[in-house]
Amino acid sequence: MPVPQNTIEQLASIPHLDVSQGTLLSAHTRFGIGGPAEVYVQASDESGFMEALRIARSSGAEYAVIGAGTNLIVSDAGFPGIVLRLTARSIQQSGPSVNAQAGAELQTLVDYCIDRGLRGIETMTGIPGSVGAAIYGNAGAYGHSIEERVREVRFFDGSEIRVFSNRECQFRYRESVFKRHKDWVIFSTTLAMDAAPAHALRNIAEGILEIRMAKYPPSMKCAGSIFKNLILAELPEAVQRHVPERVIREGKVPSAYFLEQVGAKGIVNGEIRVADYHANLIYNAGHGTARQLCEIIQDLKSRVRERFGLELEEEVQYVGFAPNGA
Repeated sequence: MPVPQNTIEQLASIPHLDVSQGTLLSAHTRFGIGGPAEVYVQASDESGFMEALRIARSSGAEYAVIGAGTNLIVSDAGFPGIVLRLTARSIQQSGPSVNAQAGAELQTLVDYCIDRGLRGIETMTGIPGSVGAAIYGNAGAYGHSIEERVREVRFFDGSEIRVFSNRECQFRYRESVFKRHKDWVIFSTTLAMDAAPAHALRNIAEGILEIRMAKYPPSMKCAGSIFKNLILAELPEAVQRHVPERVIREGKVPSAYFLEQVGAKGIVNGEIRVADYHANLIYNAGHGTARQLCEIIQDLKSRVRERFGLELEEEVQYVGFAPNGA
């Protein structure tokens, strides 16, 4: 059902809230893809967000909560309802601990910790997106994931605000309990860090950033890697025997290896392309559409399934349509 006019008026009356209609979600995704949200709501503090969420839930209209849109594919048709985003971004240090709100940019948090000589997340430099999304997807790079530093996560479960310990978050490779409860909303996290010389941490980060920017330049409209890597021990024995030792990294097989074997590099669908130099990198070369993007994703999954009997799993999330259709 359309969003009732009185709902829009209620939302507009909440302090510290930006409310707009027909906002193109392409402006809020790194792919630069996505049609309009019927109503787009951006809250700069938790209390405003909670009130907006309460109104959205009671309105009878569809609603969705998004982060910075780094790993988001939004339908060309947009979203027929209310899209909410929490942008609260405070970061505070207390001894070796750091508390960060979900709306803070992950890079801002990385730089904050490096500048203060706090070791633990410097390898995540250059990963785009918000802190909340990093917790949600257990972001990581170069052999480390954010789960290693999470002490607790504060979130709303649809009924009340709760705090989970690291163990309760059920982190796994690119997974967390929050991915299985998409109606839960992460508010903040507390990280346990170690002391280290700031200059040494900065040197590590700068080396990693140089490599990352060569693969994923800031101007590229992409979500980084599209598919999760695969855990070697979980693959069928026949597939394990097929994988050369040189491609195995920390017990994982890059999805790019399987994609290369099925000719993924350089595939083009309209203005959506697979990079010539990286089989697990799909980008929007201009005015690509969500339909074109989804068609390439499904084509690549089908090729790997037919060749290896494996089901690749996306790191990206979908808004406004089912994964197999735009």
